[in-house]
Amino acid sequence: MSKILIIEDEEAIADLEKDYLELSGFEVEIANRGDTGLAMALEADFDLIILDLMLPEVDGFEICRQVRDSKNTPIIMVSAKKDDIDKIRGLGLGADDYMTKPFSPSELVARVKAHMDRYNRLIHSGAPQNEIVEIRGIKIDKTARRVWVNGEEKTFTTKEFDLLTFLAQNPNRVFTKEELFREIWDMESVGDIATVTVHIKKIREKIEFNTAKPQYVETIWGVGYRFKV
Repeated sequence: MSKILIIEDEEAIADLEKDYLELSGFEVEIANRGDTGLAMALEADFDLIILDLMLPEVDGFEICRQVRDSKNTPIIMVSAKKDDIDKIRGLGLGADDYMTKPFSPSELVARVKAHMDRYNRLIHSGAPQNEIVEIRGIKIDKTARRVWVNGEEKTFTTKEFDLLTFLAQNPNRVFTKEELFREIWDMESVGDIATVTVHIKKIREKIEFNTAKPQYVETIWGVGYRFKV
């Protein structure tokens, strides 16, 4: 049974989310404080984390940063704050998704299932050993989920790796942000494509010599992105 950690200081919201997730077959634990949630996230093995932004003791941004430093566990960040800057910051720290309160519990369950299904397919797939993609100094080991740029290994979050690999396996093809969102996140974008933009930015920071003049992931203005070979 998949295990989910909810880090949420509003007990009524946490209990409601827990009820819906348990009805959908998940095992759920709750932490109502940031410091407690951070300790649980780092010490135990969870399949997904639902992380509120505004928490006592340690906020969601810091929890996301510390978890992402050591684990690729999918993180869905939730907040009542609707500012794009918070969303961009959260995604930039490695969150896989961002939901703005209020949202329906059924939508949360749908997103949890989408993230976990994709993560489990990628981790437990029967991919051949050492399936490698190499393009102009970039080496992607799909089996080990590792990336080297000119011989130097770089660390990628789950979604960063998925997005880079997808683009690299479809070179010179232009994809819209909506297409990339559907492919990597298994959801409709519902007009929210900031997720893709932020992940492209983080990927460029890791693979490009000059992010102002990218040589790999190009922006096709008015359309989307492509991986140039």
